Amino acid sequence: MAEKKPSVLLLIDANALIHRFFHALPPFTAPDGTPTNALYGISGVLMKILKEQNPEYIAAAFDRPETTFREEEYKEYKAHRPPAPNEIISQIIAAHDVFAKFGIKSFEIPKFEADDIIGTLVEKFKAAPNLKIVILSGDLDVLQLVEGEKVVGEMIRTGITETKIYDEKAVEERFALKPKQLPDYKGLVGDVSDNIPGVKGIGPKTAATLLKEFGTLEEVFDNLVIIGNKSAVQKLEGKKEQALFSKRLATIRRDAPVPVKDLSEIKMAPLNKPTLKEFFQKLGFRTLIERLDK
Repeated sequence: MAEKKPSVLLLIDANALIHRFFHALPPFTAPDGTPTNALYGISGVLMKILKEQNPEYIAAAFDRPETTFREEEYKEYKAHRPPAPNEIISQIIAAHDVFAKFGIKSFEIPKFEADDIIGTLVEKFKAAPNLKIVILSGDLDVLQLVEGEKVVGEMIRTGITETKIYDEKAVEERFALKPKQLPDYKGLVGDVSDNIPGVKGIGPKTAATLLKEFGTLEEVFDNLVIIGNKSAVQKLEGKKEQALFSKRLATIRRDAPVPVKDLSEIKMAPLNKPTLKEFFQKLGFRTLIERLDK
């Protein structure tokens, strides 16, 4: 008897996709003049993935505008980023409606980021039998959540429909580290995009070498006396607290108060094509209407 194909839980990193599509697509607008390029990108990639993967369960996660717990711990977290333009903010707000028209529940929780919501849902459901979890994002940070082929990341590449699947093997091929080691890696090298300090002078190659040998950031610092790279040791000395703090900032939480107890609460309903078609007409998405008709 053939093994039953697993059900798919699709978790969508909404803010990451909005930013990715906003910068990847020309700045076009709806008939009423409102910006829609990111909304078009989200709608297009949803149609592609719903067709290809037919997820049985699905949820979208959003950031909130308030201060996060990471910013409360470290006021410099993401502080160097310029304020989002109004054209992005309006589409973040409107994206909730896009997901609703597709029949997808959205979640946002004060003080937590979208990644933390996704991490919590992964933790809640990764042990469910015959279930595969796919995280759709444009942000490589979520790859720390990957486990074997059970939890994978689907990353937007170029344009709006080309994606790459990262299972555990693919993550190791890209970073020379296991997914669970990626926060340790950032504890050493930092993260320019999120303004996470890391340890000055420790680059990607050195960090990967140390973590391959010792496994975790904590073990690296516990074994400074036997590390052969004396230049690296000099840079690491006295920096344990800063490195561990950086690792904590980079670690996706898995305990956000997400109000989902059972997979049935995020079960995907059949697409309401008339509603979606009317919505696309309002936004001026003619090519998506044609795809929907097909």
